[in-house]
Amino acid sequence: MADDATEMFARHWRLCTAIIWVATAALLIQDRWSAIHWFSLGDTDDNMRIMQVRALLDGQGWFDLRQYRLDPPFGANIHWSRLVDLPIAAIILALKPLLGGALAEKVAVAVAPLLPMAVAMGAIAVACRRLVAPKAFALGVGLLICAHSARGMWTPLRIDHHGWQLALLALVMVALTDPKRARGGVIAGLATAASLAIGLEMLVYLAVAGAVIALMWIHDADERTRFAAYGASLAGGCGFFYLLFTSYANSAPVCDALSPVWLSAMVAAGALAVLLARLPLARWPARLALAAVAGAALAGGFALAWPHCLGRLEGVSPELDALWLSHVREARPIYTHSWEVIANVVALPVAGLLGYAIMLWRHRRDTAVLIPWAAVAILATIAAALLLWQTRAGPAAQLLSIPGVTALGWLVIPRTQGIPHMVPRVAATVTAFLLISGIGVQYAARTIAKPVSKRAEAVNTANAECPTLPALRPVALVPKGYVLTFVDLGPRLITVTHHDAVAGPYHRNQQAILDVMRAFRGSADNAHAIIARRGIDYVLICPGLSESTIYRAETPKGFYSQLAGGKVPAWLQPIALPKDSPYRMWRVVRP
Repeated sequence: MADDATEMFARHWRLCTAIIWVATAALLIQDRWSAIHWFSLGDTDDNMRIMQVRALLDGQGWFDLRQYRLDPPFGANIHWSRLVDLPIAAIILALKPLLGGALAEKVAVAVAPLLPMAVAMGAIAVACRRLVAPKAFALGVGLLICAHSARGMWTPLRIDHHGWQLALLALVMVALTDPKRARGGVIAGLATAASLAIGLEMLVYLAVAGAVIALMWIHDADERTRFAAYGASLAGGCGFFYLLFTSYANSAPVCDALSPVWLSAMVAAGALAVLLARLPLARWPARLALAAVAGAALAGGFALAWPHCLGRLEGVSPELDALWLSHVREARPIYTHSWEVIANVVALPVAGLLGYAIMLWRHRRDTAVLIPWAAVAILATIAAALLLWQTRAGPAAQLLSIPGVTALGWLVIPRTQGIPHMVPRVAATVTAFLLISGIGVQYAARTIAKPVSKRAEAVNTANAECPTLPALRPVALVPKGYVLTFVDLGPRLITVTHHDAVAGPYHRNQQAILDVMRAFRGSADNAHAIIARRGIDYVLICPGLSESTIYRAETPKGFYSQLAGGKVPAWLQPIALPKDSPYRMWRVVRP
């Protein structure tokens, strides 16, 4: 009876995965219900995304992605694409006649992040069925739900583009395991093209996936169909997405988006893949040699054609890097963070690498099984290694670890079922799951975490309170103006008030960010000169916000530190805010 139920469960895996997604979505919405009600878009990019959608729905040009509420009248140069705007805009357009604009937006920001989660769950279910066992899909999907960093990209209100990029990376991973080679190549090529159209954050993983497909062809000439299909769909897909979604700004040879730089590189890479796959090369050394020549030609051509893109893709100045970019927490290596953060991010990738190692060893003599495992293991290993460079690799590292962790669980958990007595059997099963999922390690790290200092507690309070609607409502009641405020506060300010701001944390807008940095770090006279040059109406600070702690620590006698300490120049007139307001605001007095 139990076996029949299990077989039915495995046979209807698509329905079961859909049910798991619906249940997970409902729980996430319930957990974030208060935040949804208060429109608590906590991340700067989430606020900027809804502003981009609003601009589109208000009639701003499809290819014009400048955000004119930042750095007016020129507008901030935003290097994103409209592709991620589409589902959000569609939900708002569909619901606005029924619910009104404000409620339609709340539904959109709650539901939109759950859509890529559905894609990722489906991809993980397929990968685990192919690599581990047909019945292992539920364990894989369950482990994905436990992936702290990856799941965070799909929670309600997280409408930034990273959730879709993770989902597309999951499709690329599945494509590497597809027994139907042509289909796998097409999925990998189109998913890569769509991800690049959204942004270049996954470029390293996508390049490694392309190299893996080439290695599969080098090892087995029959993989030519996957290789050729990948090349054709990559080149064609990048051309398609470039024509439909590349903004005016990205039509220039910029390095940080799907511009002529990366379009030419991807079209050339795709064409070379198709050409190599069509050559009648029976021996693997010949395929390896020609692939090496093609790779060298591609790299050399890129270096000659686009030498300005050989360094950091952001292209920021040393001053901007020192004052701003180097302080971004997610851009720091994982070992620079607290034990709790390390455990939350690293536990799953470590378990995944162990699972991959075991499966590679077990199948070392079965090439047909070994190759798909090795293909996915290479991606997972690269992602885990990148954590030593930047913590922002965490979500991808966790996602790519899931098949390996699932295999580890599929080996360990059944052994606990042989324990004769129920209580120890259940305890052993739960313990095994807590260990392989990383939940146990995360809990242990929390228990040994250092107590939060009063200073850190004050910062956490400010970070939680300052962006809220109640805190910003009195600011919104002040007559509309141009505001000098923190870089990280700019997107939230323009989202929920009528004010304009100088800058947001978007690297192309170097002068605007530098003006904010120089104003708050320098003298009051220097700030006055910047304010006068820009025609700024108000100065707004929220003492204790994370960004402000950097100003106080690095420039204790700077303009921000003076304001926070109550030393206000005569050319600033205080604006009355409620006594419990976390903000301080001044009007600029002009002669």
